Amino acid sequence: MEDKAKKEANRLINEKSPYLLQHAYNPVYWYPWGEEAFSRAKKEERPVFLSIGYSTCHWCHVMEKESFEDLEVAELLNKYFIPVKVDREERPDLDQIYMSACQAMTGQGGWPLTVFLTPDKKPFFAATYLPKYPRMGISGLVEFLPRVAEVWQKEREKVEQSAEEITEALRRQAKGGAAGDMKADHTLPGERTLEEAFRQFENTYDHQYGGFGGAPKFPSPHQLIFLIRYWKRSGRQEALDMALKTLKAIHRGGIFDQLGYGIHRYSVDHQWLVPHFEKMLYDQATTAYAALEAYRASNDPEPAALARKIFTYVLNDLKAPEGGFYSAEDADSEGEEGTFYVWRPEEVTALLGKERGNLVNDYFGISANGNFEKGKSILYRTGDDEAFAKERGLTVGKLAEILEESRQILLEARNKRERPFRDDKIITAWNGMMIAALARGSVVLDEPEYLEAASQAADFIEKKLVSGDGALLRRYRDNEASIPAFMEDYAYLARGFIELYLASDDKSRLEQAQHFTRELDRLFNRGGGDLQFSSVGEAIPGLPILAEAYDGAMPSGTSISALNYIQLGRLLDDAGLIKKGENLIQANAKMLNRIPTGHSALLMALNSLLESPDA
Repeated sequence: MEDKAKKEANRLINEKSPYLLQHAYNPVYWYPWGEEAFSRAKKEERPVFLSIGYSTCHWCHVMEKESFEDLEVAELLNKYFIPVKVDREERPDLDQIYMSACQAMTGQGGWPLTVFLTPDKKPFFAATYLPKYPRMGISGLVEFLPRVAEVWQKEREKVEQSAEEITEALRRQAKGGAAGDMKADHTLPGERTLEEAFRQFENTYDHQYGGFGGAPKFPSPHQLIFLIRYWKRSGRQEALDMALKTLKAIHRGGIFDQLGYGIHRYSVDHQWLVPHFEKMLYDQATTAYAALEAYRASNDPEPAALARKIFTYVLNDLKAPEGGFYSAEDADSEGEEGTFYVWRPEEVTALLGKERGNLVNDYFGISANGNFEKGKSILYRTGDDEAFAKERGLTVGKLAEILEESRQILLEARNKRERPFRDDKIITAWNGMMIAALARGSVVLDEPEYLEAASQAADFIEKKLVSGDGALLRRYRDNEASIPAFMEDYAYLARGFIELYLASDDKSRLEQAQHFTRELDRLFNRGGGDLQFSSVGEAIPGLPILAEAYDGAMPSGTSISALNYIQLGRLLDDAGLIKKGENLIQANAKMLNRIPTGHSALLMALNSLLESPDA
């Protein structure tokens, strides 16, 4: 690749987002999202080519290499469009709008998200990854871009009408909101909703490998937390067993980094073996929290070990010197996914010697044929430690000693490889989740170090991510805090402060939790059970961005808000706060009853509402 020093930078060079900076030397004349780009689009009557992704997204890298670094594609984009890049982690509001449009138009979504907009920001075509040339039924940019430009030039009125129809459909969807569902159904969900959710989880549970459904498999720890709390409520042992088996399978699988620790994004197979290798802070936080809940419920040492290992990874590799936590590590290094993590058996024996190397290869499933690409192997635990030790004539203690010594040697060697890129921006919401997990871990595992780390992160956010006028901000990087915080930032940060208070009995932490919850209420609560996602303003006039109760990779911010209202209401003896939590649950009752397994965090809030005292 041509040296960046010899290339001309585009407008992204002045941004802080690592994702945007990755594209700063593309020959595409990228704009960041903002008035400058759309003013030019209006003045020159050109459509906008909007590309949304994030720094650790594998297919975003693929599209960049194939197309955005390519002069032919860049020439087409620069000639016919105003190209705009957005980091979805900085601007989840924009991602939510245009992902909804993509799903409405195509029935699917994902990243990179590719959307064509009119100059007034209305979408008229959307897709995800697009190659340079047509492949496997997917349109190629070199053919597609001129076609879109031609349609825009010759049939502008039709395109604008289509964009208005799509936008109007999104407006209707937003204006209905959760409150509309509450008006249609005044019944607050109860015990039967929890039971039905458990039944559905039971029906989709993978009895052989743990988890739910087939490939790909996501850890979805919020589902496991619900099951553990449902076990506590109902005494249904199956609920706890499902959560425990899933956490153990994750801990033993390739989805867990057996050398450096930490959990990868998801498994592409149903056995938890081959992961998508990126590591996200929010996955570490929620999985550790689920493991702590499982350990507290069962006293089984394995989930406790999983939580400790995740915390080790986060504190070693994602903790900023000032106290906050970085966002993620990439899946790719040396231009390929997973290269940093995989091994050949001869590499292991060269480092450990033949006898010990063979033992380690057998333990972690490192074989001559490999279980990954190019004959390389992803490390996973092939069986039960007790059985493996007995087979080798070792005690379990001696096996653990050998494995730990070997892990350190292999880890030291691995750290000399080219490491995946680390996204070092600090996001308020994700830090709130990590604060909550560490605070809970300090109590459950009796580790003061975790409470200290959680407290440092909380203090960092108070110092660096609250503006002079008291407004919470979304992102910090390179000595700059920016972007007004979204509803989820307030919700997760309040969650973190609640857990800090419960771990430390420090009344100032309870006051902080109360403050950010009341600010969330002031800024985002539209009444009747609707929470607005953003206070930044509407990207498209008349199209509010409502917060969903449906869980994604992270538990829904709406549901965490409901949980916060209920728990804070009880801690502060404030019936009004409890009522606000009840309103959020009631407003989303229709969807909760229709798809309970997609609303695990809301189920947790409902469980909390139905029991007393709060657990």
